[in-house]
Amino acid sequence: MRHVKKGRKLKRTESHRRALLSNLASSLIRSEQKMIRTTLAKAKELRPFVERLITKARRAYQRERSGQLPSGRTDLHTRRLVARVIRDEAVLQELFDVVAPVVAERNGGYTRIVKLGYRRGDGAQEAIIQLVDWAAPQDGATSSQRKRRPQKRTSPASSAPQQTSPLSTPSEAASETAESAAGITSDDTAADALEGAAAEPAADVATAETPTAEPPASLQTEEGSEPSAQQTSSDTSDDKGKQAL
Repeated sequence: MRHVKKGRKLKRTESHRRALLSNLASSLIRSEQKMIRTTLAKAKELRPFVERLITKARRAYQRERSGQLPSGRTDLHTRRLVARVIRDEAVLQELFDVVAPVVAERNGGYTRIVKLGYRRGDGAQEAIIQLVDWAAPQDGATSSQRKRRPQKRTSPASSAPQQTSPLSTPSEAASETAESAAGITSDDTAADALEGAAAEPAADVATAETPTAEPPASLQTEEGSEPSAQQTSSDTSDDKGKQAL
């Protein structure tokens, strides 16, 4: 059990872990935006490590400005203490000459950690660690006004006049244009169709009530002549029978 043991091992030995934090602190101070991207566990371990170095540089800058040191001299002792961790001279100069004057009035809380989500591949949770005074001024700014939804505009199809269907033939289109020119509307055509439908049953009833016409005289004479021909044929047959007897 790890009682009274704080911090993260980061799966490294003590010497390896110190070298890792030193390199991360140097990268953070060296970058122009004073921001680096790493895993969340490393960022949380780097935060107190680099803030101690910034505090030493800030106090050295305050002593130099307040006149506690002989005139024209720098706090060489503090610079040597920080140089034990940060071996790069350019980064050390950046820390004491650029970063310390900016954070001179800030009592701690120099860094900020922003979570970025999980990394593809190993699934490690990433984060950004940056110095607060170098962040963009619009970061964290919010507006209390609610955005209004844009009003729905009427579609041009509903406002425009109805056009003829593309499937209509040229003759149908010509008839529609002729009706529109003559002032005949769709209501008039519908009324005409209803009147025609009502007139058709009346015509059927009238034809049913009229008596059937008599056949012509020629047909009657032909019908009347047929029995006489039959009688003559029967008479001739009777005469032939009598002669045979």
